[in-house]
Amino acid sequence: MKLFAKQVLTSKGWQENQIITIDNGLITAMAEGCESDADVIKGIVIPGMVNCHSHAFQRAFAGFSEQGSENSQGEMKDSFWTWRNIMYQFLEQLTVDDAQLIAEQLYIEMVKQGYTRVAEFHYLHHDPQGHVHAKPAAMAEAIFNAAKASGIGLTMLPVLYRFSGFGEQTPNDGQKRFIHSMNAFNALVDDCFVLAERQPNSNVGIAPHSLRAVDKSSLLEAVSYVRSKDKHAPIHIHIAEQQKEVNDCLAHYKKRPVQWLLDNVELDQHWCLIHATHIDAKERQGIVASGAIAGICPTTEANLGDGIFPTTEFINEQGSWAIGSDSHISVSPVEELRWLEYAQRLTKQQRAVLATSQTPSVGQYLWQAAAKGGAQSTSSNTGELSVGKQADLLVLDEAKLSVYASGAKYCLDSLVFATHANAIADVMVNGQWVVTEGKHLNEEATHEKFSALLARLKR
Repeated sequence: MKLFAKQVLTSKGWQENQIITIDNGLITAMAEGCESDADVIKGIVIPGMVNCHSHAFQRAFAGFSEQGSENSQGEMKDSFWTWRNIMYQFLEQLTVDDAQLIAEQLYIEMVKQGYTRVAEFHYLHHDPQGHVHAKPAAMAEAIFNAAKASGIGLTMLPVLYRFSGFGEQTPNDGQKRFIHSMNAFNALVDDCFVLAERQPNSNVGIAPHSLRAVDKSSLLEAVSYVRSKDKHAPIHIHIAEQQKEVNDCLAHYKKRPVQWLLDNVELDQHWCLIHATHIDAKERQGIVASGAIAGICPTTEANLGDGIFPTTEFINEQGSWAIGSDSHISVSPVEELRWLEYAQRLTKQQRAVLATSQTPSVGQYLWQAAAKGGAQSTSSNTGELSVGKQADLLVLDEAKLSVYASGAKYCLDSLVFATHANAIADVMVNGQWVVTEGKHLNEEATHEKFSALLARLKR
């Protein structure tokens, strides 16, 4: 396949009049050429985005938790922890078929918005009573099926969840669908590797849920096991998301969460620390030195009242980062990046905070850095458009962008900061078009079934 594009954002910057040759899902050549020599792409081409953190089932939960409630003192004071209790109640209803439908709806939304790969932090393992399914990997298989139907690339991260709090506290009733013994968890990891072998454009890592949900021995065993199967397997963990978590970790381990992790686990570039919201300077510098990725989820962190990641300082210290939509209160990479920059503007009382001398366009820096960091977080051959990389690309609708500042200098600034309607016309994943002229082949049928599911869940 040969494609001609007037403007392409490559690893070397903006290039004009490029012929992109694609074979077996990979970009095999890029060179200046003429429209007559290839199929013409009608729009501006940029790399696809990677979503580094997803809990697919939570897409169906969006909007159900936005009503305030009183605490025991009669105060309207909601938090992450009250939200979590509502989420546990919601989970009691979901079947395997429900989970697959929700994930399929979500992943179709993702690809339409420009995500071409997702890291699924998958912890909904068992049936509503907490029993193991006849096929233990049934829920994981549902996620693989949903990814296949949507066309999105998948990094499957089965979650190890053993305890309800620091000190190996007994899991509560709301967590019964998540819990595994180590033998059962490692067997699930095996099953996921088998599923990935059957499905192109997928890979497997693990996600120890958090330091409150795993102890040191189970964490190290899980890491050792998955690395024995794939030395580049991505490992993701929730860390320091809430101040209460930091306080509880200090009380139990006498160390802050990220510092404990740095002191007890050999972090590397295949680790992704999700949120890492509440970190001090030493922890921040330790993450950078380890090569680990910071997985930032701005819309969810705002929605849950988590706090703001020290993005400016982390980037100035050459830290690598990625974005995730997490609870899917939003499924737009544009919104995640916009929030990322705006949070820094509000805290610093400055403009264009995340611009660099090499890339003065804030939108271009954000898009390229997030895509490249997302690729690292998923151990995938994605994140930029260059020879040898997977052909994950987006075509921007020039008509929608033309009402804003245009041209290569301003294109991604307009996309990130000015657009409101989706400006992505076409999406290619692994060399295959999955969205054309803003439409996905399965979107109408899937949305109809998803709407019926939501009607049932609301009762």
